[in-house]
Amino acid sequence: MAIISVTPEIALDEGNTYAGGLGVLEGDKFYAMARRGVDYIVITLLYKNGYVDYSLDGELTPLPQPQPKEFLDKLVKTGSTGIRLRHRRVIIDFMEYRVGKARVVFISPTSPMWAVGLVDRVYIERSLEDKFAKYVLLAKGAAEYITGVIGVNNVDVVDLQEAYAALLPLVLRLEPRKFRLIIHTPGPWGHPSFPRELFEEEFGYSFISNPVILTELGLSMAGGGVVVSQKMLDVVSKVIPHHMHKVSYITNGVDAARWVDPRIARAESGEELWSAKMAARQELLGLMSKYKKVDAGDRPIIAWNRRVTKYKRPEFILDLIEDEQPRDAVFLLAGKAHPDDNYGLEVMRRMKQASLNYENVVFMPDYGVRLARPIVAGSSLMVFTPFPGWEASGTSFMKGGLNGTPSLSSRDGAAVELIRDGENGWLFGEDVRELIDIGTDPRAREISEREYEDFVNKLKSIIKLYNDYRDEFIKVMMNAKKSFSREAPIENALAKYYPGK
Repeated sequence: MAIISVTPEIALDEGNTYAGGLGVLEGDKFYAMARRGVDYIVITLLYKNGYVDYSLDGELTPLPQPQPKEFLDKLVKTGSTGIRLRHRRVIIDFMEYRVGKARVVFISPTSPMWAVGLVDRVYIERSLEDKFAKYVLLAKGAAEYITGVIGVNNVDVVDLQEAYAALLPLVLRLEPRKFRLIIHTPGPWGHPSFPRELFEEEFGYSFISNPVILTELGLSMAGGGVVVSQKMLDVVSKVIPHHMHKVSYITNGVDAARWVDPRIARAESGEELWSAKMAARQELLGLMSKYKKVDAGDRPIIAWNRRVTKYKRPEFILDLIEDEQPRDAVFLLAGKAHPDDNYGLEVMRRMKQASLNYENVVFMPDYGVRLARPIVAGSSLMVFTPFPGWEASGTSFMKGGLNGTPSLSSRDGAAVELIRDGENGWLFGEDVRELIDIGTDPRAREISEREYEDFVNKLKSIIKLYNDYRDEFIKVMMNAKKSFSREAPIENALAKYYPGK
């Protein structure tokens, strides 16, 4: 029986088919399931020009990410079919990427050209109508593959990753128990809505609500829903109380085989871990030198590496750098914003300017999986600063912990489950368990002001611990490696999603 995951993005070790954390998580699941020999099928879209890169010039010009020829050459066309989209016939190819028994099936429209253009970029569209059509294409293409290639009687479960996949039950009629909606964010961007008229034109359905919220649609048609941390379950219970009878949580994990430096994995003592970390540090410094020459000396490398968006509060690390101007650490800022996110683009410009103004700040605007691996292994400390209540889980701190890199985190997402303050990492701020509007609610500013003060004090004390009490810092590193090796592997989550597989 086939396990199917339908997702708008997936981060493989090659190709440009993802934008952020959801894609990386789906990639981790895919590789872990492949090693287990499971018939695991991921269905997604093939984006001709990937997501976005930024030039290293002063303007940080957004650029497309064309798919590498080496990646495209590994895709095997396994079929072709036609679907109806916008009342016209659209031809799609199924392009397969296989590892063992697991496979990623990319839906690739070939004609007409307007349909080809729908999947040019990940999460980048020209209009609301094009955005809707893109995810109808995902749904109808997935339905064709499941019915025509897999066979509906061979389906164990179909996991709908995020609301963009929630259109599938409209066109693929399975028992509700075979559908699960996996909700990867409590924030509004994860719950898109579209005018009722678009559904009527495409499917012939006249919904009562207008607009139609995809999360509501998915939870109504699926047999169950899953959120990705214990805290997120508390937060969403105040947002979708009418669906909570069918919603549970499974905390995210990461694929250790994909993310852990082998030298660090072999370390069994504090001394061995420190030696392995120093080797990884030298490799990271070599990578950083391609962006800027830094004489790090013996100073800790503090990494803020993630998607640049408002709720992740990148201003915390930037304000500290600009206000405190600390010289006893090196700061690595790595991340990219959506090209339509003005806040994120302005933060990227601030990061670029900070790297010009301060000798101990390095900025990597082309952050992705390739850069994340050496960062999580070679940095001394990672900082994780989302506004409390807005982070679904977070996995970067897990990748760091598995590599003996502790994190300083706000009390959000899965950090409150896995980080024990002062033992295997550090926590700051308040454990808010409601979704406060960070754009309009005055409480948001008050909370951030209090939390920033706590963040600064905590980070200063951690830097001092690293510089002056190295043995104590190494104990925290070792505790992180041991505890995250037990609690963070993706296998823990997969055992709950797919018992017995």
